[in-house]
Amino acid sequence: MLTVNNVSMQFSTRKLYEDVNLKFTPGNCYGVIGANGAGKSTFLKILEGKLQPTSGTVSMGPNERMSSLNQNHFAFEDEEVLATVIRGHEKLYEIMTEKDALYAKPDFSDEDGIRAAELEGEFAEMDGWNAESEADQLLQNLGIDESMQHMKMSELTEPQKVKVLLGQALFGSPDVLLLDEPTNGLDVQSISWLEDFLAGYEKTVIVVSHDRHFLNQVCTHMCDVDFGKITLFVGNYDFWMESSQLAAKLQANANAKKADQIKELQEFVARFSANASKSKQATSRKKQLEKITLDDIKPSSRKYPFIKFTPDREIGNDLVKVENVSKSIEGVKILDNISFTLRPNEKTALISRNDLATTTLMQIIAGSMAPDSGTVTWGQTTSRTYLPKDINEKYAGSELPIIDWLRQFASKEESDNTFLRGFLGKMLFSGSDVERPVNVLSGGEKVRGMLSKMMLSRANVLLLDDPTNHLDLESITALNDSLIDFKGAIVFTSHDHEFIQTIADHIVEVSAKGVVDRGDTTYDEYLAHEATQGRVQDLY
Repeated sequence: MLTVNNVSMQFSTRKLYEDVNLKFTPGNCYGVIGANGAGKSTFLKILEGKLQPTSGTVSMGPNERMSSLNQNHFAFEDEEVLATVIRGHEKLYEIMTEKDALYAKPDFSDEDGIRAAELEGEFAEMDGWNAESEADQLLQNLGIDESMQHMKMSELTEPQKVKVLLGQALFGSPDVLLLDEPTNGLDVQSISWLEDFLAGYEKTVIVVSHDRHFLNQVCTHMCDVDFGKITLFVGNYDFWMESSQLAAKLQANANAKKADQIKELQEFVARFSANASKSKQATSRKKQLEKITLDDIKPSSRKYPFIKFTPDREIGNDLVKVENVSKSIEGVKILDNISFTLRPNEKTALISRNDLATTTLMQIIAGSMAPDSGTVTWGQTTSRTYLPKDINEKYAGSELPIIDWLRQFASKEESDNTFLRGFLGKMLFSGSDVERPVNVLSGGEKVRGMLSKMMLSRANVLLLDDPTNHLDLESITALNDSLIDFKGAIVFTSHDHEFIQTIADHIVEVSAKGVVDRGDTTYDEYLAHEATQGRVQDLY
């Protein structure tokens, strides 16, 4: 059990939270949610002991071990892959290292023999003889096969390093597992495997993630960082979000009788209780949900940006035709003879096992990169606006305040300060925020700035390359809803399962063998079809 007692955290004059009292118990997965800057990652660092709180304490049970996901992808460049995973259990790794060093000594002494025997005893108690086989299995589950396990970490690609570091965090079944954005950089198969692993994990998991589908699949509780507090709620992310909206509604309707409010709450809880998933956790979670009272639900202080794309004209008979497009980068063929046709008003997700393939294709479709061969032909009635994966290129060299930067893309009627201030206010740039130079904006603010530019374009085709990067859950939700409602065509890439599932009605998979094109299908239908064909392992 992990216990947080009266923890407060303050940086200079800014107080993140105070008097936090929580107990994290085995068999549960806790999702930590909050607006950008609320202190989610800071809280994980406090739990791990990497940051000391301003006041209060964090304690674990005796002989319990904590593990966390290392965010430095280059921390173990000189280590072998298999050894990097085993380092997740630092005590075991130290024993292995010392034991091997003793046996390698040319002048092995009696004292060395005594010490080696002690180490062998500890090693056996920790199930050390199965360490390599466990590490091997974790790596294979994450898509790192045996041929790579004795390579140096420096020889791996960044997505492969992410998988190894995740394996390191999971290794040895830690009593408390801390995961900060564990799905970042993972392919769909690895995410699915991780969801199943965590759903059946019998110890304590605490996770920060912007992936709503992942939070819904694995979490039994949500820790909401809001109002300078961290409050624990039973249920997954959808339950928290809808319960906070219900609380706001009940609070606003002050004239409603309490009996009516209780009835509405009971109906809401019953609906979610019936859908409690993950067999090992479902029964206990259902019982906890059924005990919720009116006092247990609280409205959120979160602010959602107002995102609405309104095209100024409809698309005619043609959207876009991609014919025989090929592209090599630094001598490596990224796209090979790619062809497909998209129809007006389709919302198409481009997916691939190689992010560079989809980003390169998006750049070619958007016209910011020329193909080596092949053509992209847009319909004459289309107007397009593009959000690249690397948003910094759109702000490069500019020190303009965000209001003046946006003014460049506004029509004459929309270029006055009153309109732009109101427009930016809806995108959560309020008051003096509009005077901040664009080169000092955070990643999330830069994306919101780009989305503002795209809204002003009134284009009827939106091109979006991994648009949820850098955004908090509130902005992701607002963007998601706006794209569902958009009355035009969308071509996008994403690793967010719910984002793809709720928006896309056309899936184009780009592989080394060409294109798998499945129109008029949702993402879940596509994945189900690929699973029946035995192709899920090949995705991404």
